[in-house]
Amino acid sequence: MTETGSTVGEAPLLEVDKLCFGYQGAIAVNNLSLRVARCEAIALLGANGAGKSTTGKLLAGILQPQQGAIRFAGEDVTAFASSRMVDRGVTLVPEGRHVFPRLSVLENLQMGAYAARGKARYAENLARVFELFPRVAERQRQLAGSMSGGEQQMVAIARGLMSDPQLLILDEPSLGLMPKMVDHLFELIGKVLETGVSLILVEQNAYRALEVVQRAYVLEKGQVTIEGAGRELLSNETVRKSFLGL
Repeated sequence: MTETGSTVGEAPLLEVDKLCFGYQGAIAVNNLSLRVARCEAIALLGANGAGKSTTGKLLAGILQPQQGAIRFAGEDVTAFASSRMVDRGVTLVPEGRHVFPRLSVLENLQMGAYAARGKARYAENLARVFELFPRVAERQRQLAGSMSGGEQQMVAIARGLMSDPQLLILDEPSLGLMPKMVDHLFELIGKVLETGVSLILVEQNAYRALEVVQRAYVLEKGQVTIEGAGRELLSNETVRKSFLGL
């Protein structure tokens, strides 16, 4: 096995080639290429407006690329809508959590299993998320809107896992959380990775992200400017000055 968790010579789970997207003429993603191996975690880092969240939405089928190609598990999925991507095994947990506040925690999890892929393994996935997130299990009857921000983030990630993804995209999961909850959240992300799911982590907290991923891409104006192993980038001078405050 390589450090990315894939067998030498094995095709990547996700291949992105020269992706482009703009909002009303303003370029958000520009000629972006990346890859994710099976059982690998990568991070997308960059300042606000660098194109990180837009990239996540493109990969999840929420936005459609204007140029470039996306291949997932060997299949061209460039034009797939988000519902088809979920059925193929790609799930985005969006920035801001977006739980259903008037539904119980359990009902939120059930919403995550709406597609055929999630329905097929509902009981198994529910048992898995309850094991990974004991607090979610304890509060499954509670209204999601009455939970703290950190608890809602747990529900959002658990809901994403209910779709039975091969690739989970987490968009700014630590945003707005107290430091103690951020610590707990990254512990939980580590446990999620132990289940074998591949991960794309879009995260402002570059230091914590680089601690848990195998590789990272630094984006600037929608382009990849730096790529490398996660822990190696912790000592990269540009990354340290721009994102770590060192």
